[in-house]
Amino acid sequence: MSRAYVFPGQGAQTIGMGKALAEAYPAAKAVFDEVDAALGEKLSALIWEGDIAELTLTKNAQPALMATSIAALRALEAEGFGLDQASFVAGHSLGEYSALCAAGSLTLSDTARLLRIRGQAMQEAVPVGEGAMAALLGLDFETAIAVATEAAQGEVCQAANDNDPAQVVVSGHKAAVERAVEIAKARGAKRALLLPVSAPFHCALMQPAAHVMAEALAAVPIAKPALPVVVNVRAEAVTEPDRIMDLLVAQVTGSVRWRESVLWMETAGVTEFWEIGAGKALSGMIKRIAQGATTRAIGTPDDIAALKA
Repeated sequence: MSRAYVFPGQGAQTIGMGKALAEAYPAAKAVFDEVDAALGEKLSALIWEGDIAELTLTKNAQPALMATSIAALRALEAEGFGLDQASFVAGHSLGEYSALCAAGSLTLSDTARLLRIRGQAMQEAVPVGEGAMAALLGLDFETAIAVATEAAQGEVCQAANDNDPAQVVVSGHKAAVERAVEIAKARGAKRALLLPVSAPFHCALMQPAAHVMAEALAAVPIAKPALPVVVNVRAEAVTEPDRIMDLLVAQVTGSVRWRESVLWMETAGVTEFWEIGAGKALSGMIKRIAQGATTRAIGTPDDIAALKA
């Protein structure tokens, strides 16, 4: 039996996430303390008793979700469920940074600072109101690409997230994404709806943010990960530090190939996926992709207690 540890992306954030872990496990609390120190502010206070609108700001949500994931991993390690029990790590969008931190490729402090930079750069790449993202439900990836292509009409409209066999997210100029919603409905989508996001992630409009991340990543040491990282833009395992850096830059404007990544891991023998951090979104996607696989979401001391039992 082969296991993968997977790490959630933006949208999983909730006020209070990780607090019970920090109270129950000193190693988990140390994660939040180190992230606070790296950012020079009490992000933990925002996560645990702040305002959800402020936490949802991309510049806050990205380091906050990573901190919660790594805190959950440290708690798991304290109970004897370390990385030595996994064959691969992977993460959805910002979760890829959590995966790289988990595998020792990036230090925790560097990961927190990189995600703050990434969040701000993605937010600032496109003026508010000019971009949008929409979820197309009930269409396969090829059909979603055709919808995006037809909707573009000289603007940007791209398939940004291939989440599972029946959920693709498109991203780009607001008018083009709105056209994609209507075209998708006409092509038989079960649902097509605009998402409450602050910027059009994972499309060509994010190119300014990609330039920022190229500079930021070049200034940070990237080590060979302790185990292979299945990366979003390639949907395959990577271990070479130079390649990891290039693919993290490409990820800003590239598609999150989550469905293919899970299928790749399944083909490589993974039968069990542990979602480490906030929420259960990835577990739901994985069940729809790899129907023979088992999933487990681990984000609280109760989840760990159930695992031990």
